Amino acid sequence: MPPPLLYDLASLDFSRVLYDIDAIRRINPQRNEMEQLTAIIHCDTEAHGIVAYKDTRDDEFWTAGHMPGFPLMPGVIMCEIAAQAASFYAQKYKLLGGDFIGFGGMKDVGFRGPVYPGERFVILAKLESMRKNRLAVFNFQGLVGDRMVVSGQLTGVPLYRDQAPKSGS
Repeated sequence: MPPPLLYDLASLDFSRVLYDIDAIRRINPQRNEMEQLTAIIHCDTEAHGIVAYKDTRDDEFWTAGHMPGFPLMPGVIMCEIAAQAASFYAQKYKLLGGDFIGFGGMKDVGFRGPVYPGERFVILAKLESMRKNRLAVFNFQGLVGDRMVVSGQLTGVPLYRDQAPKSGS
Protein backbone atom coordinates (compact mmCIF):
# COMPACT_ATOMS: atom_id res chain seq x y z
CA MET A 1 0.00 0.00 0.00
CA PRO A 2 1.46 3.39 -0.95
CA PRO A 3 2.03 6.00 1.76
CA PRO A 4 -0.46 8.87 2.18
CA LEU A 5 0.13 11.74 -0.24
CA LEU A 6 2.34 14.61 0.89
CA TYR A 7 -0.17 17.05 -0.67
CA ASP A 8 -3.84 16.73 -1.56
CA LEU A 9 -3.86 16.91 -5.36
CA ALA A 10 -7.49 18.05 -5.43
CA SER A 11 -6.48 21.23 -3.58
CA LEU A 12 -3.90 22.19 -6.22
CA ASP A 13 -4.53 24.17 -9.39
CA PHE A 14 -2.45 22.55 -12.14
CA SER A 15 -3.44 25.29 -14.59
CA ARG A 16 -1.75 27.93 -12.41
CA VAL A 17 1.99 27.72 -13.02
CA LEU A 18 4.11 29.51 -10.40
CA TYR A 19 7.42 28.90 -12.17
CA ASP A 20 7.71 28.01 -15.83
CA ILE A 21 10.79 26.60 -17.54
CA ASP A 22 12.44 30.04 -17.83
CA ALA A 23 12.00 30.71 -14.11
CA ILE A 24 13.25 27.20 -13.26
CA ARG A 25 16.38 27.85 -15.35
CA ARG A 26 17.16 30.91 -13.24
CA ILE A 27 17.49 28.61 -10.20
CA ASN A 28 18.43 25.13 -11.46
CA PRO A 29 21.64 24.65 -13.49
CA GLN A 30 20.59 21.55 -15.50
CA ARG A 31 20.30 22.03 -19.26
CA ASN A 32 19.68 20.06 -22.43
CA GLU A 33 18.75 16.40 -21.84
CA MET A 34 19.33 16.71 -18.07
CA GLU A 35 16.73 19.46 -17.67
CA GLN A 36 13.78 17.51 -16.27
CA LEU A 37 11.14 19.90 -14.89
CA THR A 38 8.37 21.44 -16.99
CA ALA A 39 6.72 23.61 -14.32
CA ILE A 40 6.28 24.21 -10.61
CA ILE A 41 2.73 24.74 -9.42
CA HIS A 42 3.03 24.93 -5.63
CA CYS A 43 5.61 26.05 -3.06
CA ASP A 44 4.71 25.56 0.58
CA THR A 45 7.00 27.84 2.59
CA GLU A 46 5.47 26.79 5.93
CA ALA A 47 6.08 23.03 5.61
CA HIS A 48 8.90 23.50 3.05
CA GLY A 49 7.40 21.56 0.19
CA ILE A 50 7.00 21.74 -3.55
CA VAL A 51 4.78 20.29 -6.27
CA ALA A 52 6.15 20.21 -9.81
CA TYR A 53 5.69 18.22 -12.97
CA LYS A 54 7.38 16.94 -16.08
CA ASP A 55 5.38 16.49 -19.25
CA THR A 56 7.10 13.57 -20.94
CA ARG A 57 7.51 13.53 -24.71
CA ASP A 58 8.03 10.87 -27.34
CA ASP A 59 11.48 12.28 -28.11
CA GLU A 60 12.98 12.07 -24.59
CA PHE A 61 16.61 10.96 -24.73
CA TRP A 62 15.77 7.65 -23.03
CA THR A 63 12.83 6.55 -25.24
CA ALA A 64 14.87 4.85 -27.97
CA GLY A 65 16.91 2.69 -25.63
CA HIS A 66 14.79 2.12 -22.52
CA MET A 67 13.29 -0.16 -23.77
CA PRO A 68 13.16 -0.44 -27.58
CA GLY A 69 9.52 -0.76 -28.66
CA PHE A 70 8.31 -0.32 -25.05
CA PRO A 71 9.67 2.98 -23.71
CA LEU A 72 9.61 3.40 -19.93
CA MET A 73 11.01 6.33 -17.97
CA PRO A 74 14.04 4.97 -16.11
CA GLY A 75 13.76 4.97 -12.34
CA VAL A 76 16.92 7.04 -12.08
CA ILE A 77 15.20 9.78 -14.13
CA MET A 78 12.21 9.70 -11.76
CA CYS A 79 14.67 10.22 -8.90
CA GLU A 80 16.44 13.00 -10.83
CA ILE A 81 13.12 14.81 -11.31
CA ALA A 82 12.48 14.60 -7.56
CA ALA A 83 15.99 15.90 -6.87
CA GLN A 84 15.56 18.81 -9.28
CA ALA A 85 12.28 19.81 -7.63
CA ALA A 86 13.77 19.60 -4.11
CA SER A 87 16.90 21.42 -5.30
CA PHE A 88 14.80 24.22 -6.79
CA TYR A 89 13.00 24.67 -3.48
CA ALA A 90 16.22 24.53 -1.42
CA GLN A 91 17.94 27.10 -3.64
CA LYS A 92 14.94 29.40 -4.10
CA TYR A 93 14.36 29.60 -0.36
CA LYS A 94 18.05 29.50 0.60
CA LEU A 95 17.87 26.43 2.83
CA LEU A 96 21.44 25.25 2.31
CA GLY A 97 23.62 27.89 0.70
CA GLY A 98 26.08 26.80 -1.95
CA ASP A 99 26.05 27.49 -5.66
CA PHE A 100 24.22 24.25 -6.48
CA ILE A 101 22.56 21.38 -4.65
CA GLY A 102 23.95 17.88 -5.25
CA PHE A 103 22.81 14.40 -4.34
CA GLY A 104 23.89 13.37 -0.86
CA GLY A 105 21.98 10.09 -0.90
CA MET A 106 18.68 8.30 -1.35
CA LYS A 107 16.89 5.74 0.75
CA ASP A 108 13.66 3.80 0.92
CA VAL A 109 13.03 4.34 -2.80
CA GLY A 110 10.26 2.15 -4.15
CA PHE A 111 9.01 1.97 -7.73
CA ARG A 112 5.31 1.13 -8.02
CA GLY A 113 4.54 1.65 -11.68
CA PRO A 114 5.76 2.83 -15.07
CA VAL A 115 5.84 6.27 -16.66
CA TYR A 116 5.38 6.35 -20.44
CA PRO A 117 6.08 9.09 -22.98
CA GLY A 118 3.13 11.46 -23.25
CA GLU A 119 2.26 11.23 -19.56
CA ARG A 120 2.51 13.97 -16.95
CA PHE A 121 4.76 12.91 -14.10
CA VAL A 122 3.90 14.92 -10.97
CA ILE A 123 6.44 15.18 -8.18
CA LEU A 124 5.61 16.05 -4.57
CA ALA A 125 8.47 16.76 -2.16
CA LYS A 126 8.50 17.95 1.43
CA LEU A 127 11.39 18.72 3.77
CA GLU A 128 11.81 16.05 6.45
CA SER A 129 14.88 17.46 8.23
CA MET A 130 17.75 19.86 7.70
CA ARG A 131 21.18 20.69 9.01
CA LYS A 132 21.77 24.33 7.97
CA ASN A 133 24.52 24.65 5.35
CA ARG A 134 25.13 20.86 5.48
CA LEU A 135 22.17 18.84 4.17
CA ALA A 136 18.45 18.74 3.60
CA VAL A 137 16.39 15.54 3.59
CA PHE A 138 13.19 15.52 1.52
CA ASN A 139 10.46 12.89 1.29
CA PHE A 140 9.18 12.60 -2.26
CA GLN A 141 6.41 10.96 -4.26
CA GLY A 142 5.90 10.71 -8.00
CA LEU A 143 2.48 10.25 -9.57
CA VAL A 144 0.88 9.73 -12.94
CA GLY A 145 -2.76 10.74 -12.58
CA ASP A 146 -3.82 9.40 -9.19
CA ARG A 147 -1.38 6.47 -9.37
CA MET A 148 1.77 6.69 -7.22
CA VAL A 149 4.69 5.34 -9.26
CA VAL A 150 7.64 6.13 -6.97
CA SER A 151 8.34 7.29 -3.45
CA GLY A 152 11.37 7.66 -1.25
CA GLN A 153 13.67 10.02 0.52
CA LEU A 154 16.55 12.05 -0.89
CA THR A 155 19.30 14.09 0.65
CA GLY A 156 20.64 17.25 -0.93
CA VAL A 157 23.98 18.84 -0.07
CA PRO A 158 25.39 22.25 -1.01
CA LEU A 159 28.04 22.36 -3.73
CA TYR A 160 30.34 25.26 -4.48
CA ARG A 161 31.82 26.35 -7.81
CA ASP A 162 35.32 26.58 -6.37
CA GLN A 163 35.20 22.85 -5.50
CA ALA A 164 35.09 21.90 -9.18
CA PRO A 165 38.33 20.66 -10.72
CA LYS A 166 40.02 23.08 -13.06
CA SER A 167 39.62 22.30 -16.75
CA GLY A 168 42.27 19.79 -17.92
CA SER A 169 43.00 18.55 -14.37
